[in-house]
Amino acid sequence: MAEKLTPREKGFSEWYVDLVQKAKLADYSDVKGCMVIRPNGYALWENIQRTMDKMFKDTGVKNAYFPLLIPESYLKKEAEHVEGFNPQLAVVTHAGGQKLEEPLVIRPTSETIINRSFSKWIQSYRDLPLLVNQWANVMRWEMRTRLFLRTTEFLWQEGHTCHETEADAEERTLQMLEVYRTFAEDYMAMPVLPGRKSESEKFAGALRTYSIEAMMQDKKALQAGTSHNLGQNFAKAFDTTFQGRDGKVHYVWQTSWGSSTRLIGGLILTHSDDAGLVVPPKIAATHVVIIPIVGKATDVEKTQVMEKSHALAADLRKAGLGVVVDDDETKGPGFKYNEHELIGTCLRIELGPKDLAKGSCVMVRRDLRQKEFVSLDEAAAKAQAMLDQMQKDLFQKAKDFRDSHTFEVNSYEELKAKAEDGFLLAHWDGDPKTEARIKEETGLTTRCRPFSLKQEPGKCVMTGNPSQGRIVFSKAY
Repeated sequence: MAEKLTPREKGFSEWYVDLVQKAKLADYSDVKGCMVIRPNGYALWENIQRTMDKMFKDTGVKNAYFPLLIPESYLKKEAEHVEGFNPQLAVVTHAGGQKLEEPLVIRPTSETIINRSFSKWIQSYRDLPLLVNQWANVMRWEMRTRLFLRTTEFLWQEGHTCHETEADAEERTLQMLEVYRTFAEDYMAMPVLPGRKSESEKFAGALRTYSIEAMMQDKKALQAGTSHNLGQNFAKAFDTTFQGRDGKVHYVWQTSWGSSTRLIGGLILTHSDDAGLVVPPKIAATHVVIIPIVGKATDVEKTQVMEKSHALAADLRKAGLGVVVDDDETKGPGFKYNEHELIGTCLRIELGPKDLAKGSCVMVRRDLRQKEFVSLDEAAAKAQAMLDQMQKDLFQKAKDFRDSHTFEVNSYEELKAKAEDGFLLAHWDGDPKTEARIKEETGLTTRCRPFSLKQEPGKCVMTGNPSQGRIVFSKAY
């Protein structure tokens, strides 16, 4: 039998780590806080990357690459930025057997070094907008790590754009947030709340930060993507200017936006079950496994089953699906069923001599784990239809779960009582001190003020002071 996971009810964290390792998504590294992404996990990242990359390029963004090592002095040019990142920095002080004249910081994010290039590339309004993205690794020193969700080194993309006006920058900031929302919901089948972060939760050095917030199966929030209006803070620090249409010199208005391999953690925590990984078909590497059932078959029957299995696989591949024929004779069918459920293969097709004689096969959707008898003539079309429906059902199931664990709360007692229950919509007076006190006493943080949430004045649940509207409080990863 394939390896069993710790059931979610017995230990959600243990279940998660079990799944990541036993589904061969990632493993621990000897470098503290870093992970090894195994082929099963990297295949998911490649599909995420491929899809998002096209979405970015469809908005006019082009890819570039900037250095991993950043002069320490660059970070110090933007005071709020360096203060925000200082505790997480990894710094290179020696290289080539000698002490460096200036320490180099391993990239925690690239606003500073990218601005150094922007300041050289941009001369006139004709050079704007400048829209670039890089796929890279970053390093942020973490004390408490968890595979995919929070590691010292992780993979991500970071977009950086320059604009003539604040309005243009804000439009781009929100446009990229919408790209993230579309990807999360349409591809990852993960419902999210897009909205604005509080001042204390915004990116260090930004004017405004927006995020998409998802609810995991343990009712905690996961920040799944962020988009920042940087204003002119970095432009002023690096003298990134342009000659405007009026002939005068102006600072550019900038944005940055990013998402990372924590999306894989979000995928696991949104959809998976006690049998293993569940992957939305739109980002799955393997959509279908065909398992020939030939244990007691004659040689003739075995040949017929194998030929039909490979012919069906070819038909499915023509439709653009990732297909595996699992003909490993050292493993029994039951072992294979469990193994493919563990690693998240979306659809299983079972085919034996008796099925072949009837002109049918058995299909099992990974999320439902229920057998369905299907005519072999219709198998290819049926497989695609089942995968399309699985994509829709996973999103709806996750959305129903989130909606059923989202509550309006109207007192501090109620906020504390429901701290473990999901997304809490509560009035807050906007004071960072109130926010910090709520976090200290309850473990709840503000996630975002959702665009979809109608804002009406009220009283802060903690202080009773006036509130402009409700914001989402939740425990979070």
